Formats: sequence, C-alpha cells, structure tokens
Amino acid sequence: MTMKVADYILARLSEWGVEHVFGYPGDGINGLLAAWGRAENEPRFIQARHEEMAAFDAVGYAKFSGRLGVCAATSGPGAIHLLNGLYDAKLDHVPVVALVGQTHRSAMGGSYQQEVDLHSLFKDVASDFLETVTVPEQLPNVLDRAIRTAYARRAPTAVIIPADVQELDYSPPTHEFKMVPSSLDRSGWSAVPSSTAVERAAEVLNAGERVAIMVGQGAAGAREEVQRIAETLGAGVAKALLGLDALSDELPYVTGSIGLLGTRPSYEMMRDCDTLLTIGSSFPYAQFLPEFGKARGVQIDLDPHMIGMRYPYEVNLVGDARETLLRLLPQLERKKARGWQEEIISGVRRWREVTAQRAAVSADPINPEYVAHCLDPLLPSDAIITCDSGSVANWYARHLRMRGEMRASLSGTLATMGCAVPYAIGAKFAHPDRPAVALVGDGAMQMNGMAELITVAKYRQTWEDPRLVIGVWNNQDLNQVTWEMRAMGGAPQFLPSQELPDVSYARFAESLGITGIRVEKPEQVEQAWREALAADGPAVVEFLTDPAVPPIPPHATWEQMEATVESIMKGDPDRAGMVRQGLKAKVQEYLPHRKKTAEKTAEKTAEDKARDATDDA
Repeated sequence: MTMKVADYILARLSEWGVEHVFGYPGDGINGLLAAWGRAENEPRFIQARHEEMAAFDAVGYAKFSGRLGVCAATSGPGAIHLLNGLYDAKLDHVPVVALVGQTHRSAMGGSYQQEVDLHSLFKDVASDFLETVTVPEQLPNVLDRAIRTAYARRAPTAVIIPADVQELDYSPPTHEFKMVPSSLDRSGWSAVPSSTAVERAAEVLNAGERVAIMVGQGAAGAREEVQRIAETLGAGVAKALLGLDALSDELPYVTGSIGLLGTRPSYEMMRDCDTLLTIGSSFPYAQFLPEFGKARGVQIDLDPHMIGMRYPYEVNLVGDARETLLRLLPQLERKKARGWQEEIISGVRRWREVTAQRAAVSADPINPEYVAHCLDPLLPSDAIITCDSGSVANWYARHLRMRGEMRASLSGTLATMGCAVPYAIGAKFAHPDRPAVALVGDGAMQMNGMAELITVAKYRQTWEDPRLVIGVWNNQDLNQVTWEMRAMGGAPQFLPSQELPDVSYARFAESLGITGIRVEKPEQVEQAWREALAADGPAVVEFLTDPAVPPIPPHATWEQMEATVESIMKGDPDRAGMVRQGLKAKVQEYLPHRKKTAEKTAEKTAEDKARDATDDA
C-alpha cells in the first residue's frame, strides 16, 4: 500500500519517540485521522473536549515528562482554539509542536469555508518555526525542524498541512537542486559559560556577606548543585512559581515562593541581601528583587536571549544550570559566618507558624487556606501537582511544601485560567504510575474544567495509578480579581462581573462515574482529602470556602489593608466579612505567638468597624 503524507507524518513522529498526540477531530485533518486508523492509533490520539484543552494537555505533558508535547487541530476554528495553550507554552518555555489542518490548496485565497490565514494567526506564537507543507518532498525536513526547534528553543512550533496534501502519496526529497534532505538524530548537548566569566562570578559571590539565591524551572536539573552552593555561601533560596519543585522545602534555608504570591521570608531576604544569584529564572517582578544598587548580582540561564533581564546583574553566565554550577563551585569559598543563613532559617520557621495560624482562623464556612494546609502533609511524595490561576494559587504557593519526588507547575507567565485540569491529564499520560492532584478555583472549573472531567472519565482505565484528584475551591466569586480591585484600586466588589453561579462540582463528577465529595464544614476537610487520595480512581473534592479571606501579599502594609477596608466601607456587599478576615490574617503575621488574644482583638475591632459601617449605611 502506498504511503500517504499523513502516514509519513505519524511514522516520523513515532521515530522521534512521540507516544501521544492531544487533539480534537475535524475535516481539516481527516487525512491524518485516517492515517491514525491505518497506524492502529500509533502514536496514540488523545481526544480532548476542546482544542485549547488539547494544547494545555500537550503543555502539561511536556512540563512533566521533559519530552515534546504534540497537539493537533483542524483548520479555521480548531486552529484558532489552539492559541491560548500555545501561548502558555511560549511564555513558559515549553517544547510543543502543533499539527494544524488547512483548506485544500485549490481553495486557498477564495474566502472558502474555514479558510483562515494561518501564517498570520500563528506568526507570533510559533515565531521560532512555522511552515506550511505544500508538496510531499518538504517532508521530513519541515517536521524534523519543527521538532528540533521546539526542543532547542523550548518553544511552540507549528506545521500546517492542507487537507489535500495529507492525502498525497509521499515521496522523499531527492538528491538534486532545491531539495532539502533531513536527518533524525538529536544528540544531547550542554552549553557552558567561559572560564573567565565563571571566575568573575565567583569573585562577586565570594565578596558577598548576605547572599540570596533565586531559582526557577531552569534549575530543576541541578537540585544537588543548588543545595551545595547554598550551603557553601551560607545563603537562603527563594523559588519562582515555576521553580517550586526545583528544590525541596525540607531544607531549612529554603524560603519558598517569591513575588505577589510569595512568602515573607523570601521578601525579607531579597530586601536585606547584598548579593543575588539567580539560577534558571526570568522572574519578572523587579520590585521583589533587591533595590537597584544595593546588591551585586550574578545570573545563570541557558538562553542568551533571556539573560540579563529584570535586574542589573554584574555577571551573566550563559549555560546549563548544572554544568555551570559544577564549574562555579570549586572556585567558591565556604563562608564561616552563618548569622545571615541562621536569620533566614529563623524567618522560615516563623513564617510556617504564621501560615499554620492563618489557616486555623475561623471563616464562613471554610477558610480556603485551611484546605491547602490540610492537603500538604497528605500528599504522596511522588505526587504531581497542578494549580490554576486565581486566589487558589496563593494557597498552593504558600502552604504546599515540595519534598521527595514531587513535581508541580502552573501557568507561570501567561497566568491563564483553566490550565490545571488539562495539565493534570497531560501529566497522567506522562506518568501513568503516579498520582496527580489539580487545585482549581470555581471560576476555572466552570470555564473548562468541568468539560475536561469527561476526558478524565474517558481515559481513567488507561492509567496504571488511576488517581487524579481535583480539589475545587467553591466560593462563588472570581476572588483574585475581586481582591485586586479592593486592595489596589480601593474599589468595592462589582457583583455582575465577580459573582459566580453555585454549581455542585461533586455531583457533576458523580454523574460521570467519578468519585465526588462535597465539604461544607472545616472538620470535614482533612478526611475529604484522605478519601479522595485513597479512591480507586479519579475524584473531585469540592470545598465551600469563604471569599472574605484575603490573599495578602508578603509585602502588604497597613496602608494597603486600610485601602481594602476603605473599599469595603464604600459599599462592598461583604464588607463586614472582609474587615474581619483581613485583620485576622494580618494579625497572625505580626503576632504569631499570641494567636488567641490577637484573634479576639481583631474580631472585636472588625465587629466595631462593621457595625459603624452598617450604621453609616
């Protein structure tokens, strides 16, 4: 039987080691779908509910496997739907290849049905490599380059195949003029900086007395080396959100996350250090880094295009994190004074007391921090954790401690809603023998998570460890934006945009044959997590949480708290609860050892202010 172009594409993907393609069918890829039938579904086609989810599946697969993620979509609307997931890959530097259908070549330019200018559509998101296959001889070069580029640039690429081209007989490029042959092999490689640059970096780090280290996802392969350098320099280590699993939180000098969703120890360490070493991170918020001119800086990053940003670093080392640190470590002097690191360790210890106490603060009906706090010690040491954007990311970043072989990620730079469930699905195909946990707000769950429960139900039997636990924070509010409006602009909650319908996520899960658990009281939280993690298949555990508990940033001042109170007094529908919970949470930070007295004082103050506000109204 003659091999068609579509047959060749699938065969070449298999030669590259691709085992899964996440997609949704449509007539623009009918040729590929027919080829999948002839190839007995190799590589395996995984059907999402929506092309955007297919792209997110591929991103999650790539993030947690370290391998290429591949997604496929039809022409027109299918191609358009891929964009958000592909932008997530682009901004988080994840290798993904999109296979996209297009109308027949004879119809192009004729305003034909579902004809979209795909090169214009994808020219930004797939700017590293984007090509349309118009004749069979372009393959395998186009597909090989798309894959190599995705790996090398850690970026999404796209290959567009018109529907009629998919059906053509495949003929390889020949040994003649204007033919472009290709080869399959992709050997491993590591970039390393020059020895002179390493020496300069060592001089800066040796001169520092209060060294702070920040790691991102680029440090994930250098866990042992980061630990050694921190102990040599007597430093603390903060983690960007994409690097939460790069280093264990069991190390006493690891301060946790940094930024708006960060911890107080990370904030204080950056504020007070005299030297900054950044490894594998393009953390964008300069206001959370040392003040310019106050600290000397060294950065290590694999990508010369991304290095030297965010902070005026004195030395920029372009290279693989592990290989660079191995060259740097022998030139570093072990610091004898340990007062700086001991101060950091003390701050971490205090912060953990604060978060525990904040999680224990009473709420109506359940404190959202308490939900994450209860999950933390129950997580298996090999769990894969995904988190959505929104207020749930605050609780993920501050209460879950990475340990063992845990992996974790979210949409870091794009910060898009709706990624946690498809990320977890991709993770389950990358590691079918490991449990996955997705942390989701009710807004993201309504946006697309509920539909993807159908995908979970469809493929649950294919996973060796069938556990995929989805925790939903149900507060009937788009809570992160609500709090941003209050704290930053002093504006009260605008219910028409922020209020969400109350949906029973647990009952919806049960309708699909998935375990569903609804939690309405604080005393049920821990047991619910236990039941979900012990289930013999996927589970959705839904917590009714209090939207009045504020996601206070680590640098929050009393002035910002007062702005929040002011917005509430202007007419926020939940003003009494906001004052009460905001003061309670802030008191825990300043008076961690006087919880009961502080909480009573906060409640009395809140009640007085709420009563005054009601009287004024």
